[in-house]
Amino acid sequence: MTQPRQFVIEADGGSRGNPGPAGYGAVVIDPVTGETLAEAAEYIGVATNNVAEYKGLIAGLKAAKALVPDASAEGALRVRVRMDSKLVVEQMSGRWKIKHPDMKPLAAEAARILPASAVTYEWIPREKNKHADRLANEAMDAGKRGKQWEPSASTAALDLPPVSGPPGDAAAGAAKARAAMSTSRETAATPQVGWGAADLGAPATFVLLRHGETALTPEKRFSGSGGSDPELSAAGRHQAERVAESLAARGTIQEIISSPLRRCRETAATVGARLGLPVQIEDGLRETDFGAWEGLTFAEVRDRYGPDLDAWLASTRTPPTGGGESFAEVARRVSATRDRLTTRHAGRTVLLVTHVTPIKTLARLALGAPPESLFRMELSAASLSAVAYYADGNASLRLLNDTSHLR
Repeated sequence: MTQPRQFVIEADGGSRGNPGPAGYGAVVIDPVTGETLAEAAEYIGVATNNVAEYKGLIAGLKAAKALVPDASAEGALRVRVRMDSKLVVEQMSGRWKIKHPDMKPLAAEAARILPASAVTYEWIPREKNKHADRLANEAMDAGKRGKQWEPSASTAALDLPPVSGPPGDAAAGAAKARAAMSTSRETAATPQVGWGAADLGAPATFVLLRHGETALTPEKRFSGSGGSDPELSAAGRHQAERVAESLAARGTIQEIISSPLRRCRETAATVGARLGLPVQIEDGLRETDFGAWEGLTFAEVRDRYGPDLDAWLASTRTPPTGGGESFAEVARRVSATRDRLTTRHAGRTVLLVTHVTPIKTLARLALGAPPESLFRMELSAASLSAVAYYADGNASLRLLNDTSHLR
């Protein structure tokens, strides 16, 4: 069965006067890589903020639809719309009635673009919607000059926070990519082996397994290294058995290394018993310490620690309430663990049984993606991902969030 394409749409609109000169902006993003796939912006003349916001939503949905030829077919596309307009998000989600006559036709137009089952809506704070906001302001600035927005003049995609992972990860990856392309052009007439002028040998391949479900997983509660250390639920034990069967059928795993937390050790033990391999423990693979948020849902954290949560979502350098770990701290820990393990296991295929944040961090660093990409990856319980690490330091993301063995 073909998996649906998945996109994130961020949209915004503004009016300088409300009503006044207005414009909108929308961006379509790959949720795995964080890559900008399409942008749209337009000056729409005199209008209200809400009209401009709806226009931005419509433009984003149309841009996403244009990227997938059969987008109208059921199951072909899944879109998550993120906006800082509570009104639009709540109305399009069906929780608020649409009373204003200017809004009704716009909401109806937005609803017709894609099947209702293909679109979900999420409110985000304004500071998390900077790309679309910048596009909307560029459109209004162009309108002020009597022109329309031009993609070639846009700087919206540049308004991203700096990479907060280990120093040099993203920069070094980009430099290596440019150097590799330069080398390939200069030596195109010379037969090459592997990635460069010399055979780099077999990579260290890390197959990344997120542990099976616990009682906290279906409730989407924060469950890190500072909480109750829950065991696998019955569903989680079944997931571990299924992934063990799948890995045994593939026959490629040579070693198993696990986070010290119980849910990972139990998952790893199930796989190890099936493969006939011992389980090694690596503390660097533990989950983030979520401090005072451990055991709470996102909504509960929002209710009790709203300002702290906003700050955490806005910067990977901000720790959770109560002395937990920031994502930047986790990135440093995980990258040090990665470097140690790739050196120790060069040329081997190793199963790392770990958690959401370490796996997303390894994927992000392999891609040289910005920190906010952590919030744009889906990672299911008992899913498999894979990254290969070569002798020259380059990494190749081979797989992300495969759950085919659970179906």
